[in-house]
Amino acid sequence: MSRTSGTTPDSRTALRVCPLCEATCGLTLTIEGTRVTGARGDREDVFSKGFICPKGASFGAADGDPDRLRTPLVRTDGELREATWEEAFDAIAAGLGPVVEQYGPHALGIVLGNPNVHTMAGALYPTVLLTALRTHSVFTASTLDQMPKHVSSGLLYGDANAIPVPDLDHTDHLLLIGANPLESNGSLCTAPDFPGKLKALRARGGTLTVIDPRTTRTAKLADRHVTVRPGTDALLLAAMTYVLFEEKLVDLRDLAPHVQDVEELATAVQDFTPEAASAACDVDADTIRALARELAAAPTAAVYGRIGSCTVPHGTLASWLVDILNILTGNLDRPGGALFPQAATDKTPRPAGPGRGFALGRWHSRVSRHPEAKGELPLAALAEEIDTATPEGSPVRALIAIAANPVLSAPDGNRLDKALDSLDFMVSVDPYLNETARHADVVLPPPPPSQSAHHDFAFNTLAIRNQVRYNRPAVPLEPGRMAETEILARLVLAATGMHGADPSAVDAMVIDSTLGKAVQDPHGPVHERDPKELATRLTGESGPERRLDMMLRLGPYGEGFGARPDGLSLEKLLAHPHGIDLGPLRPRLPQPLKTRSGKIELLPAPIVDDLPRLRAALRERPAAIVLVGRRHLRSNNSWMHNVPALTGGTNRCTLHIHPEDAARLGLADGAAVRVKGAGGEVVAPAEVTDTVRRGVVSLPHGWGHDRPGTRMSHAALDPGVNVNQLLDGSLLDPLSGTAVLNGVPVELAACP
Repeated sequence: MSRTSGTTPDSRTALRVCPLCEATCGLTLTIEGTRVTGARGDREDVFSKGFICPKGASFGAADGDPDRLRTPLVRTDGELREATWEEAFDAIAAGLGPVVEQYGPHALGIVLGNPNVHTMAGALYPTVLLTALRTHSVFTASTLDQMPKHVSSGLLYGDANAIPVPDLDHTDHLLLIGANPLESNGSLCTAPDFPGKLKALRARGGTLTVIDPRTTRTAKLADRHVTVRPGTDALLLAAMTYVLFEEKLVDLRDLAPHVQDVEELATAVQDFTPEAASAACDVDADTIRALARELAAAPTAAVYGRIGSCTVPHGTLASWLVDILNILTGNLDRPGGALFPQAATDKTPRPAGPGRGFALGRWHSRVSRHPEAKGELPLAALAEEIDTATPEGSPVRALIAIAANPVLSAPDGNRLDKALDSLDFMVSVDPYLNETARHADVVLPPPPPSQSAHHDFAFNTLAIRNQVRYNRPAVPLEPGRMAETEILARLVLAATGMHGADPSAVDAMVIDSTLGKAVQDPHGPVHERDPKELATRLTGESGPERRLDMMLRLGPYGEGFGARPDGLSLEKLLAHPHGIDLGPLRPRLPQPLKTRSGKIELLPAPIVDDLPRLRAALRERPAAIVLVGRRHLRSNNSWMHNVPALTGGTNRCTLHIHPEDAARLGLADGAAVRVKGAGGEVVAPAEVTDTVRRGVVSLPHGWGHDRPGTRMSHAALDPGVNVNQLLDGSLLDPLSGTAVLNGVPVELAACP
């Protein structure tokens, strides 16, 4: 920490990586006393170089939101009242234990929300909780977002977390599908200043192609914008794949030794001609051929798809085809193409060779028999898993929700609202009393970000440049607060029959287990050493810091407990407060592959089994009006609507509708529109705009702050409507269990 010009005599500055989106930009905070009064970009940050967006600039307002809970809440006589931490954890142990004892582990459900991947606590402790509980009733935000990419990566590479990212700084041709990084920044592609990188791409003579039914800010920057019909992304990509084979444009380059099933893939896509796909996609066949030819002709190229191509009926196939196009043009694992990042806390790289592969459907949901994916069941199925009895197994009778608000983020919040009210017991770890937490019997509030340490475990595995950063808390923990890491450690103990044990026991257990396995690895840096002796060498002021130190030392850049003296450790990282640059992404194949064959398996059986459904989509008649979502630059989660600095302006809950559709339906700009879907109906003001194509309307995600019993005062002033209430949860991508949130048929009517 240091004084800087522009601060008052009583102020100081501190460094902090922003936790408000996936870009992970470095911030310099201005602090007066214990209050964050300003935030600007850290120009010396090794990754973001001073870039900041409106969310990062509002860090202080979000951090100091007066509606953040400061003490635990425990339900007594039907009312949530403030309680001590001891009372809260006593209540959790007493409430969860009997449910598991009487009905078994699967009667206890776990819901993990998006903010978990933005905190150290969320990265370090939920996995421990899930391992200890052994419940199959696990639901996360992934099945409302990126699960198709995990599944397609698992099937192609044998590892659901082996996700290649576009080499934005060096590519000559970037094709974006279902992505709008000028407003949402990168996602599954951690990249500060994504807008600047797209402008730099064009400035160096590169080409940007955007496939999106909306004319987004990103689309306006593109050399070519293709307004595909929502939900047909996989058909378009399959037709492009067909063209590569038909016109003999396939060139695997250095990938050839690592790839199998090329000829079988050519046969599998033979029905997806541009002419066949054109009517369904509403994209001219010549345009489809041009997209494929331009991709193949570029010196280097990368295809990148995001939430718009994931949350559709064929989300896994679309995600698979994104990588297929990168592979067939020889651009996977190649500078300027799409590469596999290598995070500092990754496991010690093992020698290349066959692995265990990736399996789907190891168990199924109780009611609708949805297959698990990556250990998770569809979040859209949570309500029925609570409120529906079946002969097989017990319904979910108790729930732990960590940083999750599925009443707003999952389909049919009304049904889920009622289901949560019927639970025997519920725990919510959340800084707000929101639409979901209001049902809890115990609410555990973590402190604001400024009072927490920060390291990006998840996002560094998706970063466009290898680097590592760590921040200790910018301000001391406020009296009466508990660190989020301790909250989750105590939750692990209370939920697993170890209530009352020292929370440090959780970290010690993980350290002992990890080092015990590490010394047995003949390819690792600590083979046959004494794990107890290694544990004594760990540094750090807390259990979480010791775990971080251990992961850094054992990781791919680590010092290996002395085996590689120039490598990473916590001590070395602390000496570099702006981070350590670990260099550009590099080709890594075949090391990341964990398939049973040891190769990229282009045509795995689950994909083959799902292709007939895609072929049938060639003949489907489109609905007259379909709904798509949208993100705003100043918000990407429901809780951000409670920060005044992040609302207003274009960040409004309006229904975008094309002028011709508005005229046909007699809708004026600003008029109230009734939108009806399979799950219910909402009323929103029309915003007539040509930024959506004809036959498409758009509502943003995360609104609907009008339920009683919440404590989000600013959000309640302009609550908006919950777009997910239009969905009944029945539409899912079958391979990943991801809810279909885009391309959903709706009916519109003017309100009197």
